[in-house]
Amino acid sequence: MSKQQCFEQLLLGKPAQSDGWLGGIRIEALERAKVLNFPSDQHDEWRFTDLSPLYQYIFQPVDFFAGLNLADIEKFLIPDSIRLVFVDGCYNAGLSDLSRAAGVVVNSLVESLGDRHLEAHFAQHATWDADAFTALNTRFFEDGAWIHVSGEMAEPIHILHVVTKRDYPSAIYPRCLMVMEPDSRATIVEDYAGLDDGIYFSNAVTEVVLKSHAQLQHIRLQREASNAFHIGHCSVEVGQGGVYDAVSVALGARVSRHSLQVMQQGDRAEMHLNGLALIAGRQIADTHTLIHHAKANGKSVQLHKCIADGSAHGVFSGKIIVHKGAAGTDSEQSSRNLLLSDKAHIDTQPQLEILNDDVKCKHGATVGQIDADALFFLRSRGFSEASARNLLTHAFAAEIIAKIQVPSLVETLGLTILERMDGARR
Repeated sequence: MSKQQCFEQLLLGKPAQSDGWLGGIRIEALERAKVLNFPSDQHDEWRFTDLSPLYQYIFQPVDFFAGLNLADIEKFLIPDSIRLVFVDGCYNAGLSDLSRAAGVVVNSLVESLGDRHLEAHFAQHATWDADAFTALNTRFFEDGAWIHVSGEMAEPIHILHVVTKRDYPSAIYPRCLMVMEPDSRATIVEDYAGLDDGIYFSNAVTEVVLKSHAQLQHIRLQREASNAFHIGHCSVEVGQGGVYDAVSVALGARVSRHSLQVMQQGDRAEMHLNGLALIAGRQIADTHTLIHHAKANGKSVQLHKCIADGSAHGVFSGKIIVHKGAAGTDSEQSSRNLLLSDKAHIDTQPQLEILNDDVKCKHGATVGQIDADALFFLRSRGFSEASARNLLTHAFAAEIIAKIQVPSLVETLGLTILERMDGARR
């Protein structure tokens, strides 16, 4: 199977029916996708990420949507949350729980196409003119999440995308649009999960808008099936005085990539980006981030960690651009990486591009192994080598997990990490 055959099959996907303004966008996106094609290793943004495993399959559109019940997704549920569930890319009202959604719009995107706020922002931030994956999603997404917050939400909003196993490799196109009105506050969990160990391609696109003084904690979980492929793109705009707090955790998929682009649109905006990739076996996990400081007195703090075992390959590329009008920018970026095997490897590229003198910026990267002194200390206190390694690895990951403002999710992810580490060493 060739890269071109894989791409051409995706172009033959089932066209979602849309009239009016969305129909026109879908047509334009398809034409642009045909021009762009898949990226190659000649593209600087993709030179560390081997997509050849993806090209081995012919992915077909989903021909029916599986019927699930709450017991099937119980392990993914977040207690006391507003829940929006999509199964194989299709909205499932029966599994969703919107009973706590007073004062906020949480709905199927397709069912909300008449909303003027949705129309004003859809496909305006994650543009498809330069990225084939975004163009494909815009053309073929079946449905998506529409979140419009105008007040202060105490309960987290959980957007759960689950994929079921099929007899053929399938293509799924999750979509999310989140708009935070001035002075609003919310916690939103964007969650991608595979129910079975099937082969599928999840191509996700998310757009986030924070208006003046809005505050959002955006938690992104990628726990796809072990044979899945996940390509995700998220574009964020932060208005004056806004605070965007992102926590991204990548655990699953054979090959995954998360591209996060954040644009500071107003003075004194803050961006906090925290990421964790925990991979083993032959997994590839790629994180690309781009922060634009385009206005004055902005602040960004970024910490990304990768833990790689087996023959896994981690990639981090983080770029911060301080534009000419962004005086008073305060930016800090750190990439810290842990290798648990002599066959695992990590490529890390923290980058700064500064076009203004009145700034305070710094960045750094480390790649290392478990500290021998700390390991010896735990062994001398009666821990087995495996237990000591697991404890130190968990502590390394816990710094990111602890930043999540949903206690039940922190507990669940902590247990998941321990289980993953135990399984990798058996």
